[in-house]
Amino acid sequence: MTEPLLKARGLVKRYGRVTALDHADFDLMPGEILAVIGDNGAGKSSLIKAISGAVAPDEGTITLEGREVSYSSPLQAREAGIECVYQTLALSPALSITDNMFCGRELRKPGIMGRWFGMLDQKAMEKFAREKLSELGLMTIQNINQAVETLSGGQRQGVAVARAAAFGSKVIILDEPTAALGVKESRKVLDLIRDVRSRGTPVVLISHNMPHVFEVADRIHIHRLGRRLCVVDPKSISMSDAVALMTGAMRPDEVAAA
Repeated sequence: MTEPLLKARGLVKRYGRVTALDHADFDLMPGEILAVIGDNGAGKSSLIKAISGAVAPDEGTITLEGREVSYSSPLQAREAGIECVYQTLALSPALSITDNMFCGRELRKPGIMGRWFGMLDQKAMEKFAREKLSELGLMTIQNINQAVETLSGGQRQGVAVARAAAFGSKVIILDEPTAALGVKESRKVLDLIRDVRSRGTPVVLISHNMPHVFEVADRIHIHRLGRRLCVVDPKSISMSDAVALMTGAMRPDEVAAA
């Protein structure tokens, strides 16, 4: 059996008396779309933040490509190839779309002007940003240099997703990527997720939209009460059974028996 590309074992994260992660496990296989579903407060976002370096787990281990890793910041995880779009989007409202796309990884001009004087290659960054937004179908954005605070909620979501897809080299994590999008933009995001998978990059999709989950996921990780309850095949389980597992109305052995 193929070893997981990204693996977590026994993750624990406490916030005072609240235990967000209770010895949680996680497995992401190479080249798959893994959906993570769970009720509100189940610990999905805490799990993703622990994997992507946004929070440090109190206990447990995280392994990437067979090597144990520990990230003190999302920047370290990003440098290792893990790109994440959080529910909060993590965009700088006052900066332009281009600046948000390249924040922390700006392109410098070739030659002495870039190497010694640190001049940025603004035209190259603008061209790249426009291409990635066009891939998502965000053609309503007229000016690539307009401030993110002038965009609609759906357009901001599109910028964050396009950034992750452009720079995630090993793992892309999307936390509710279609929550603020319209039908057409949501379709583009789902197509982009499939396109990323076809290039060999695994995707973790956290979503409450069950039709989207069952449409694109290869496996579904069901998270409940701070830990992994089970992993199911969307082809062998119904949406209603998945929701029942998620809410505690059914147990995994009852689904198997059915």
